[in-house]
Amino acid sequence: MTYRIQGLDPAPFRPLFRMSDDALRERRARRVTAAGPGFPCRVSLEEARNGEQLILVNHVSHDVDTPFRASHAIYVREDATEAPIYEGALPPMLDHRRISLRAFDAEGMLIDGLVVEPGEGDAAVRDLFGRSDVAEIHAHTSGYGCFLARIERS
Repeated sequence: MTYRIQGLDPAPFRPLFRMSDDALRERRARRVTAAGPGFPCRVSLEEARNGEQLILVNHVSHDVDTPFRASHAIYVREDATEAPIYEGALPPMLDHRRISLRAFDAEGMLIDGLVVEPGEGDAAVRDLFGRSDVAEIHAHTSGYGCFLARIERS
């Protein structure tokens, strides 16, 4: 069983970097500067470098007509211009941290969830996709619950 992970399209986020701080607040967004680890970009699927500018913005990660419709804050790096694709492997951003995996069926209903330790995500994703009822998996930070990436069958 193989899977695919792609960063978010950067186009909708580009205009945010040209906005004033007041305009960002009106959109429930903030300009932030990475200060150490813990600023994972959802476009590039990379950790932001210390001192790098990001936008913290709300993102609808599970736009379904079920009780499990979800949105949460995400970080987007100013220099993130391409959405990479990972086939059959987790990006390092996901593989080196404890993550929560949420498995959804074809209707968008949550059917399983688990927390995995660093280095255990690939095996857990493959196990979840071993179930015929799992249509997609969402990776989230284990502590804050922020959306990290959508994982699809390939």
